[in-house]
Amino acid sequence: MRLKIKLLGGLFMGLICTLASAQADWPTKPIKIVVGFAAGTPPDIFARMYGDYASKKMGVPILIDNKPGAAGNLSSDFVAKSPADGYTFLYNLSTAFTINPFIYTKLPFDPQKDLVPVATTMRQGLVLITNPKFPANTIKELVASAKAKPGSISHASYGAGSPSHLIVEWMKDEAKIDMLHVPYRASPVSDLLGGQVDTLMEPIATAYPLISGGRAKALAYSGSARHPSLPDVPTLSEVVPGLSVMSWHGIWAPAATPANVLTRFNAVMVEASKDADMQKRIKDLNVEPMGSSRAEMDGLVRRDAEIFSKIIKAKNIRVD
Repeated sequence: MRLKIKLLGGLFMGLICTLASAQADWPTKPIKIVVGFAAGTPPDIFARMYGDYASKKMGVPILIDNKPGAAGNLSSDFVAKSPADGYTFLYNLSTAFTINPFIYTKLPFDPQKDLVPVATTMRQGLVLITNPKFPANTIKELVASAKAKPGSISHASYGAGSPSHLIVEWMKDEAKIDMLHVPYRASPVSDLLGGQVDTLMEPIATAYPLISGGRAKALAYSGSARHPSLPDVPTLSEVVPGLSVMSWHGIWAPAATPANVLTRFNAVMVEASKDADMQKRIKDLNVEPMGSSRAEMDGLVRRDAEIFSKIIKAKNIRVD
């Protein structure tokens, strides 16, 4: 009996050593990054940029697996239920964690318990744009017009509960104005340019070409400071103090993923955000590289979730 116990003990310790060695040697095979949006979309583009960098640094292929649907929920659910072995990660918009839990009645996974933050990658503010013929030329003029004629100015969005919707709802509450919300299932840009709707909160990466080409004019930027490509455009916080929010991307992993794997992958992604070539490629798209620690990323999720959840609850916004 004692011999059997010793043998079993030896096997157990050997198994622990083998697992520890496997974790220490990570990665030894291809890594999969699941993206919550279709190929060619901004999340897919940035996931591939960061994946290529990490692949070269870590010496293994990094495969991009697109699983679009339900505003990033399908991909989040897939990764949450994947093996926590360090070979499956999620690339998603922050909204999957800061907005979706509050606008969907029930999710098939728990964003706070089933997934853990790994690294942020990039962020961008949104620009409140109008068509060139719209009477207001500044955010102050827009607020004044909305107060003079409540409900007469429309604001389009990419759907109820989207950042383009919630940021304007926040602005309306803080500025004490009333505007008509017009939700779209597809892009509202064509109708905005045609004058069918008055305003749209658009990510700067797609708004800037419209503004620089004279097809749209910018009234305000959602970041905490003016964007270097739009130095004459005020921030929302210059009109409504404290109103500042950015859209950002990040990488998450199944909750039980080994700590050393999470630490190393975070280090590689932070290094990628500091790489001169990567920074140029990202900034050329008018967005900002990030590269936060895991703790900082967790804090960012909590901060944005607090902001958006209050708006969603106050307006009773649901999408299912």
